[in-house]
Amino acid sequence: MAKFIFVTGGVTSSLGKGIISASLAKLLQARGLRVTIQKFDPYINVDPGTLNPYEHGECYVTEDGAETDLDLGHYERFLSIFTTQANNVTTGKIYQTVINKEREGAYLGKTVQVVPHITDEIKRRMKLLGNEGYDIVITEIGGTVGDIESLPFIEAVRQLQWELPEEDCLVVHLTLVPYLKAAKELKTKPTQHSVKMMSENGVHPDIIVCRTERPLSPEIRRKIALFCNVKQEAVIEAADAPTIYEVPLAMMREKLDVICLKKMNITKYHEPELMLWKEFLDKLKYPKSKVTVGLIGKYIELQDAYKSILEAFVHAGAINECKVEVVNIHSEFITDDNVDEKMSTLDALLVAPGFGHRGIDGKILAVKYAREKGLPFFGICLGMQMSVIEFARDVLNLRNAHSTEMNPDTPNPVIDLMEDQKKITDKGGTMRLGSYTCEIKPGSLAEKIYGTSLIRERHRHRWEFNNNYLVDFESHGMIASGKNPDSNLVEIVEIPSHPFFIGVQYHPELKSTVENPHPLFVHFISAAKDYSEQKSSVKNPLLQSEMI
Repeated sequence: MAKFIFVTGGVTSSLGKGIISASLAKLLQARGLRVTIQKFDPYINVDPGTLNPYEHGECYVTEDGAETDLDLGHYERFLSIFTTQANNVTTGKIYQTVINKEREGAYLGKTVQVVPHITDEIKRRMKLLGNEGYDIVITEIGGTVGDIESLPFIEAVRQLQWELPEEDCLVVHLTLVPYLKAAKELKTKPTQHSVKMMSENGVHPDIIVCRTERPLSPEIRRKIALFCNVKQEAVIEAADAPTIYEVPLAMMREKLDVICLKKMNITKYHEPELMLWKEFLDKLKYPKSKVTVGLIGKYIELQDAYKSILEAFVHAGAINECKVEVVNIHSEFITDDNVDEKMSTLDALLVAPGFGHRGIDGKILAVKYAREKGLPFFGICLGMQMSVIEFARDVLNLRNAHSTEMNPDTPNPVIDLMEDQKKITDKGGTMRLGSYTCEIKPGSLAEKIYGTSLIRERHRHRWEFNNNYLVDFESHGMIASGKNPDSNLVEIVEIPSHPFFIGVQYHPELKSTVENPHPLFVHFISAAKDYSEQKSSVKNPLLQSEMI
């Protein structure tokens, strides 16, 4: 039987429950245990797929096509495992399931209530992954204790604490210990009130993780332990770290994993094997060079909208022993007059995914600059589509070329709605989602990058390259170097005459992890390094002669 760890949060959101959950899971995994993580979100949406990125950040997509919370990206990046539909559950999914059962007559005409029907369904979902052969299932509860919408989840945890053997259920509560500059001291009252609220709901934390800007003194730890009814060693300091990837090592120093193992009476484990993780951190902290990459998007104000891309840059930078400095460039403000100014200092350019018309013209101008100047270019999903539109307009002279997403009446729809999407009216969960196969053309840049002719990548889109224009494109220098073998959908485009110009319809950033950086990002950063070195040698002829 699996054991269950629940991670809750108090005082404020964005304390880092996802990172703490992933870090604990990483440590337990490194000790030889089979671990998985799931996220329970209190919003009533069935999935984040239709939520505005400004509100929710990135919509993460799993191998099996689930549109999920971005924390699942952290889980996969830390653990190098694939999550599934079962790893992310929303209040909307819970209520949808219960209502469907009621309509089917499963409750035999009984009054359907939050307790027991909603809480029973929550518990069923919480325990579902426990039947998959895992030793430990970590469940992160979204929101904060005290939120009205989170109450059914907290109640479900309370019931599981009562139903399961004491050593099979453990609660880790993440809270804030703020530092007041005026008083020059840390304050424990927010933590005390947060734990008190948990206790009023019948849930008693076993471990308290304290997010803090300053180190916790023994006196502070003892005070929290005394008033929150836990042992002093169960008060864990979670200080701010320079990078999220240092958090597992910080939690190991605090012995968070050892305390969990002790409380759950798990004795079969070994010392954590984190050699690859530490090597990654060394390369990350001590880079030998630096490149500047422009990230062109329209949600630049909220970095969570591009979370997986930014993390993939971190992974690729470390493997190249190179610091990747990302310059955020809002596509809505790129014009003919300022494009040279905005792009001239860059070593590479990535045009980000997205939907809708806003900021499209700026993305097209950025693509044109990269193509004409020989600047390494990488386009993802919509970014790939913008590279197709730019090539059609400026190389094929199809001046009205566009995507039917932005201009349904364009005479040259080089990007068009997928055939199986044309009859779909429901927006939620109906895109081309999940992992699909792609065949790569021999001798292409894509084959050089992947080192194989057959790959699988994750998708999230409705529009595609219009194959009616493919012959014209390839005769003018942009080739389709990757296609889906079943639908003939163009997955990868590239320009062989360009130093590095590639666009992909899928989302490679979703599969990049610490221990397995995605090859597209690795080669993209390598191309940026080459470009940067060439720029330096042109500016410094002496350096160029030394290189020769």
